[in-house]
Amino acid sequence: MATTFFFRAVASDGKLRTGSITGETDQVVTRELRRQGLTPLYVGAQANKNGLNFKLPSFGGSSKKDVLYFTQELSTLLTSGVPVDRALAIAGELTERTNFRGVIQDVLRVLKGGRSLADSLAMHPAHFSDLYVNMVRAGEASGSLATVFDRLADFERSRDDLRGYIISSMVYPVLLVLVGLAAVLVLITFVVPRFASVFEDSHMQIPVPTLVMLEASKIITEWWWVAALAIAGFIVGFRFYIRSAAGRNWWDTGRLRVPLLGDVLRKMETSRFARAMSTLVANSVPLVQAINIAAGILNNVSFTRALKEVAQGVKHGEGIAGPVRRSKVFPPLAAHLLTVGEETGKLDAMFARMADIYESETRAGIKRFTALFEPLVILVMGVMVGALILSLLLAITSINDVAI
Repeated sequence: MATTFFFRAVASDGKLRTGSITGETDQVVTRELRRQGLTPLYVGAQANKNGLNFKLPSFGGSSKKDVLYFTQELSTLLTSGVPVDRALAIAGELTERTNFRGVIQDVLRVLKGGRSLADSLAMHPAHFSDLYVNMVRAGEASGSLATVFDRLADFERSRDDLRGYIISSMVYPVLLVLVGLAAVLVLITFVVPRFASVFEDSHMQIPVPTLVMLEASKIITEWWWVAALAIAGFIVGFRFYIRSAAGRNWWDTGRLRVPLLGDVLRKMETSRFARAMSTLVANSVPLVQAINIAAGILNNVSFTRALKEVAQGVKHGEGIAGPVRRSKVFPPLAAHLLTVGEETGKLDAMFARMADIYESETRAGIKRFTALFEPLVILVMGVMVGALILSLLLAITSINDVAI
């Protein structure tokens, strides 16, 4: 049965075309559009004014998402033979977010002013990392810009997938903690004070657990603002401390030593490093330069410091596998994989394989961590709520004893 599909495509002259076409499936419509010399950007049963199935949202979102979608757009357009300046103009038209559209327009303005695309992107370091800029610069020098954006799209997509998996995995444990704390606060601030008034009127002897609960409730209800200020001050002070060199070193080193969590963080940083190196080495970026660029996107100073030593070892002709093994921060398998990559001359493929392995192990590690964390949270919150309820039951029992 034929269906009407809406489409948005780029013609051979670089101009956008929109309309509708009848076909059995979207794949059939896509083939028909290509036969007509058009490059499909969107084919769907509903009209899409942005023309892309990865539309940039007009609300919320992060710059990382913006960069991912922007890279995917340029990859599609450049692969289709659209000139760079026209591809940037189209990407700007397809972007709903005002802030990021301004970034794209400024990149296009600088490009038309005679600067290279890499230099134009480098004007916005908050959106485009050193890795991104250097990849584009290498692509311009080698005349393979379309291939570079295709690899960058894969790189940004893999990072976004891993980041999304981590966030989604932690939603439920965090929700458990918040619900548990809310239940405890409701009991202490609303339920317990009503029992306190009963005991004050009866002048009876209060059981010790109930007395502790009543005192805790009194302190929280009367001095909650002090506790709130203390917690806020601690958070602010802690954030300032970990931004300092000594604090960041202490924090990053300490996190790697935490059971389960440290192993996950180690594999996560390894996968991030390997994915970046795969992208850079495959695009013929010099090894030492690639290591320094990849070190800049890592989040742990222990790895960044270790990579500086790895880069020095590479400069001295030691290769990369030996310095990585001596660094002691990477998992042992990483050095073995890089040794094979050096021996076979396929270092970029081995980095890609290493990234796949440790991204998979990161997901497995997070799954194990949440599998242990969730019942632990439930147990702790259950003990706290149970202790409060037990104290209330003791109070009720003591009142009944007096009445008898």
